[in-house]
Parts: sequence; structure tokens; C-alpha cells
Amino acid sequence: MKIAVPHHARPGSVPGLALLLSLVLALALGCTTPVRAQVQTNSPPPVANAPSATVEIVQIPGPSLVGNLSGEATERPAVVILPPSYASHPERRYPVLYALHGYSIGAEQWIHEIHVPQTVEGAFAKGAREIIIVLPDAKTSYGGSFYSRSITTGDFESYVVHDVVQYMDHHFRTLPNRLSRGLVGHSMGGYGAARLGMRHPEVFGALYIMSGCCLSPMTPRPLSAQDQAALAALKSPADAANLSFPLRATLATAAAWSPDPRNPPLYLDLPFEKDVLQPQIAAKWTANAPLAFFDQVVGNLRQYTAIAIDVGDQDGLKADATLLDAALTRYGVAHSFEIYHGTHTSNVAYRFQDFVLPFFSSNLKFE
Repeated sequence: MKIAVPHHARPGSVPGLALLLSLVLALALGCTTPVRAQVQTNSPPPVANAPSATVEIVQIPGPSLVGNLSGEATERPAVVILPPSYASHPERRYPVLYALHGYSIGAEQWIHEIHVPQTVEGAFAKGAREIIIVLPDAKTSYGGSFYSRSITTGDFESYVVHDVVQYMDHHFRTLPNRLSRGLVGHSMGGYGAARLGMRHPEVFGALYIMSGCCLSPMTPRPLSAQDQAALAALKSPADAANLSFPLRATLATAAAWSPDPRNPPLYLDLPFEKDVLQPQIAAKWTANAPLAFFDQVVGNLRQYTAIAIDVGDQDGLKADATLLDAALTRYGVAHSFEIYHGTHTSNVAYRFQDFVLPFFSSNLKFE
């Protein structure tokens, strides 16, 4: 399914049309009511006379997700932004940027946080070369997949690097070359960009990590008696929707990194059994931290044309970003690192328009 949003119906243009875009996307993504963005973010002012991009909603089959135990959809929505010249230049092929959303949101909410397509149009109008941008959806019953391989929620790592990339190359006029593919993500998506980027240099040629979460090994904490009771009452993964945000995030982490096909109904193992630490489970969580496996994959990072990291100066994830910068520096891997003024989410749309898209414009291979 493809739904093309009219070029004039874009946030920041005519009052009320942002709501129209939300309604169209919500219906296309299978929602009965519009889903609001997780947070409100600052929007850069629209660039006057910016040529219009086209937004399409596609459903991307996920063979890599088939057989997951929590019943996650295997055909998933994605938002595709086609550059202004795409329709008028049918002979032209374009690089593709894969942009990964954060925890507890999906592709539809992600476009509101980064104010797409306004920021995309603004970046092109200010001089960035035109590329295709795709925002795949990796939200799960627990709020997020962490772009990891799991029998419980599905192999979202392969879904992104294989299923989504293959779909884009088959259905759009892409340049099907790693040097023409970029990968960016924010928060959980920043973790995904780090994880997939470190593991799959054969797929992507340039990498941008925005406020990546979970880069360092986590320190598991025992659950309160109240949380233990809430978990005991769950009959299926779908029931997790009513849990508190921290508890759902804990389940998402366990579903991604310590799945257990013999532990129904949630098919996951937590690092604490009541108040007793389970070291073998905690070790699995540690093994999925990019800074824990960094030394084994640093050679892959040398294959990238360019790597960038950024984080807000008021972001609690600044320490992890700084550690990743230090690790790259220690090994002499060329990259850039910037701490900008802002919180975890406040200025992410500005960064996407004025830094992320120009970065890939300069570092991806064009036809």
C-alpha cells in the first residue's frame, strides 16, 4: 500500500494541515485515532519557497520477523520521503538514508518529532543534495525492538538491514550500493544505528548516531514488589500496554536481549528473579552494549566514509556519547563529535535539518 500525501499538506505550511497529515498517516499505519508525538520538539522555521517533497506510506514485508513469539506484525509500515525532483526526473536514481526512531514511538510519531517533511524540504532548499529518506517502524508490544535479533519479538536487525533495504531497492529508484546508503537514528534509534552500523558495513557507507541510548552495559536493578505483581498478572505480551513506562522498557530490553522460547507467556528472562541477580541473564544484556563489543568490531567502523555523533548538553545520554567518542579516538577511527545546546529531544528537528541531512549529502555517493 502506498499513500502519497499531497505536497501542500505538510506541517508548518497551512494551519490544520498538520492534523490532516497526522490523520492520513494514522489511518495508513493501522491506527483508529491519530497518535500524537511522544514529545513536543522545537521546529526550525520553514524555508521560504522550498520545493515540496512527497511522503508515501508503504507496508514492508518482514520475512526476518516471521515466527516471533509475541505476535508482532511481520508486515510493517514505513514512511518514505521522496525528494522534490523524484517525479520530474524519472531517469534519476538517489542515495537512501535509513532513519531509526526511538523507544515507545513508531515511524508516524518519529516524523512529528523531526518535523518531516518540512525539515527535509528545508535541508534541500538550503543546499543539501536530494536523497530518499525512509523511516521503518520497529515498535513492539513492549514499546521497542532495540533493532536486535530475538525469537521473542523478531529479528529486527535483519529486518532493517535486509528486508527494508531490499524493499527500497526493488520499489524505488535507489542507488543500490553501500556507499549510497546512510544510517541514522535517535535515542533507541541511535542505539540501533550504532549496533547495525558496527555489524553491517557491507550495507551502509555513512553513519550518524544521535543521542544513542544503551551504549554502555546496563546495571540491572531488582523489581519492586508492585512491579513483580504487575508482571505476574500478565497473560500475554499485549497486556504490557498498561504497564508503567519503566517496566515496559525493562520488558522491551529483556525481550530483545534475553529472549526465552520456553518461558511463556512473555518468552523472556529478567536479570532478577525476585531480588536475586541472575548473572547469566545480566551477561546477555552486557553483551548487547555497543561499548562492550566495540573492540571486536572496530575494524568494521574503519570502512565507513564518515561517522558522526551528537548529543545535547542537557541530555542524560551525554556520558555514553562521550565514551563512544573516546573509543573511536583511541583506535584512530575518523569521526566527528558534537555536544550541542539542548535536551534529549528539544532540538532534534534542527539537528536533522541542519546537520544530519547535510552530513549525508556530503558523504554519500551520488550517481
